[in-house]
Amino acid sequence: MAPNTETSPSATLFRGWRDSGKHVWSPFVVKVEARLRFAGVKYATDAGSPFHAPKGKIPYLEYRGQLPADAVDADSIRRDDNSEQVVTLADSALIIKTLTKSGVLPDLNANLSARDKALDFGLRSMLEDKLYFYHTRERWLDNYYTMRDHSLGSIPYPVRVVVGMLAHRKHSAMLHGQGTLRFTNEELTGSKHDIWGTIAVLLQTSKTEAEALKAEDPFWALGGGQPTEADATLFGFIISVLISTAGPVSQKVVKGYPILVEYARRIHDRYFPDYEKGTMFDSE
Repeated sequence: MAPNTETSPSATLFRGWRDSGKHVWSPFVVKVEARLRFAGVKYATDAGSPFHAPKGKIPYLEYRGQLPADAVDADSIRRDDNSEQVVTLADSALIIKTLTKSGVLPDLNANLSARDKALDFGLRSMLEDKLYFYHTRERWLDNYYTMRDHSLGSIPYPVRVVVGMLAHRKHSAMLHGQGTLRFTNEELTGSKHDIWGTIAVLLQTSKTEAEALKAEDPFWALGGGQPTEADATLFGFIISVLISTAGPVSQKVVKGYPILVEYARRIHDRYFPDYEKGTMFDSE
């Protein structure tokens, strides 16, 4: 369901781009938005800036209102001009963890078995701690100019060149140390197929086993009747691939598994009906 629009939002999510009414390229932003919408939590969006973010990265979130003292760091709390408490949270995982601990979001994994909790965690880790680096290389190194001009489009051109060069160097050094830059493009494409192909089999099984699934109902990664944490992450990564023009290889890989596109489309239609769909779900 889309967030309730009858009251003012207590949360503002800073996404790196204004682009209201559409998904942005960051899988972590889409992940947080999905998590909020799964719970029907109303929120506003704004561009923000990594320079203003608590951890120097997007996304980050401001929450207006009281949160339990044991759920937030005192350094993240300030008072606005009306003396209302504002809590600034950074890092997609920590945003979700804090809001869940505070009772703003439900614990989607509370009723999972130990086995399913491990599977859920493993799926998220495969995407965020492995596939993410493949995407970073494809975007910031292999398709640098497209990524630079999209990510830094709000920066005047002469400055954008300098900032882009610094970003390119930073990502190159990080990817070399992490290991992704040591593989050939062919090897990385094979690894992308391994990851997405494995997930496609999981989703096909979950869809087949889902009970009383209506024609356009979302189906979930672990096959239950409700989403888990892994679904927010998986949806974020699929959407990010489908809309980014700086990752053509990954987009071709994902569209080669129709179940991935169908999974994301159903979630989009149910929870993001106000967002542009465009051609992202069209077949190759």
